[in-house]
Amino acid sequence: MGNILADDDSEPTHSQKSTATGPNRRALLKSGVALVGGAALAGCTGGQEGDTTTTTTESGGSGEPTNIAIISSPAGFGDKAFNDLALEGLRNAAQNANINIQQVEETDQSQYRTVQSRLAESSSPDYDLVVLVGYNHTQALESNASQYPDQKWMLINDYVDQPNVAGYTWANHEMSFQAGVLAATMTTRELSHAGNSLNPDNATVGFVGGVDGALINAFERAYRAGAKWVSEDVSVKVGYIGNYTDTQTANNIASSQYDAGADIVYHAAAAAGQGVFQAAQDANRFAIGVDADQSKTLPDYQDVVMGSAVKFINKGTRDVATAVVNGNWDQVNGQNVLGLEEDAVKLVLGQAVGPKLPDVVKQNLQKSKQAIVNGDVTVPCSASGCQN
Repeated sequence: MGNILADDDSEPTHSQKSTATGPNRRALLKSGVALVGGAALAGCTGGQEGDTTTTTTESGGSGEPTNIAIISSPAGFGDKAFNDLALEGLRNAAQNANINIQQVEETDQSQYRTVQSRLAESSSPDYDLVVLVGYNHTQALESNASQYPDQKWMLINDYVDQPNVAGYTWANHEMSFQAGVLAATMTTRELSHAGNSLNPDNATVGFVGGVDGALINAFERAYRAGAKWVSEDVSVKVGYIGNYTDTQTANNIASSQYDAGADIVYHAAAAAGQGVFQAAQDANRFAIGVDADQSKTLPDYQDVVMGSAVKFINKGTRDVATAVVNGNWDQVNGQNVLGLEEDAVKLVLGQAVGPKLPDVVKQNLQKSKQAIVNGDVTVPCSASGCQN
């Protein structure tokens, strides 16, 4: 194993992309007014297709309620990963405080500026915090954060330099490096589980990304670097979907990688990643999940989920919500980057497949973690993505 990391000499294949926008956006505010507890959101003068408002009231505490809204990423809620984890954290906070949570599902990025401003202008209710799931919200927030200085915002996976923004970025690249360590450690070993197996004679793994851009490129490059840290002989196949919702294209790309000899495919594709798991089942191979422990959140695929690169987004949203409830905004605002050193990201082994993996897997994961934390290994890119 080496300490100086280099990208795979082979160029990733980015030609397998979908121009589809995924399923039809799920709900309409046809009236132009979003109703919350019977009251119209201020500033909502022209409804936008594609966003759904769901309000839930949690009553884990007493006193005046804290109103929190959360706007989804383009993958939407129900992704069993990124969005659901963010929402889970708010619900966890609500177990100990009187919190009203409004879910706003908007899968069209072009509407984010409008949806954000509508919530910021609302007076019934007046939102104490608006949580924005994903870097897709950044451009809109760059305008809205200064336009609405009294509105507190939490931005996940990016940062806007304004005093009313708490930017939380998890070290996607560090957990992806460890995903590469897992994949490369196992691709040359024998494993059989529930009819799925590895071919130890073919040191090949795969990666399926959502959008081919700076953020997901960091997942890819770190994954390849992690694989090369284990062995320079490992070949990494790469493909991009073009969005985060098209499970069929994800399935097609992963299937082509399995057909080309990949034993294990890691996805960074949010909801679309379920197509990778289906391809793994069809090919009798294995896959690595992302964001949440997908052997638990997607139990139908637990027979192929070797592990998941997990980031504890739920802890982040819980902490920010709790800080707002307690009036401790200064403890969470600003730029927050959380990684392996803070135990904020982790490669967790699958609940069904994990117990069958050899001890060398845990050993390599621990060695690589320590090397990264100590600074002996430099992971490509950064938590916010690849800038070149």
